[in-house]
Amino acid sequence: MKAPGAPVLKVLRLRPAAQIPLRATSGSSGLDLVACLEDPPWKDLSPDPVLIPTGLALEIPFGHDVTIRPRSGLSLQGVGVLLGTIDADYRGELLVSMHTFGSRTSYRINHGDRIAQLVICQLADLPLLEVGELSPSERDTGGHGSTGVR
Repeated sequence: MKAPGAPVLKVLRLRPAAQIPLRATSGSSGLDLVACLEDPPWKDLSPDPVLIPTGLALEIPFGHDVTIRPRSGLSLQGVGVLLGTIDADYRGELLVSMHTFGSRTSYRINHGDRIAQLVICQLADLPLLEVGELSPSERDTGGHGSTGVR
């Protein structure tokens, strides 16, 4: 239940066939985004990114952003979603950048397909401080697999 005065994510349906994002389970961190394709009701993907419309626009409360992330089930099939950040001052249609990868050269997205996840994040508005050096850490400058996990 939402507390009085708590921020809300406002969703505007730009087309009647657009579907409001929903969580698949109560433990899901993301809300499923659904393709809103009209004429034709499908779009073919290739290795080159294609924008897939959702038929939705958002009003995100300031201090928050929304991230578009891939669905693991599609990723396993060689269908990718490019990570996207939606800023609080953007009011246009949510479009999902999708493509195929690996050995998959094509994939058909149909109207109503779940295509991505929408994750809501609260932002930390930290001041920047330029310094001459950073404090050391156990990891220090090691990156890109330096922890042994690949």
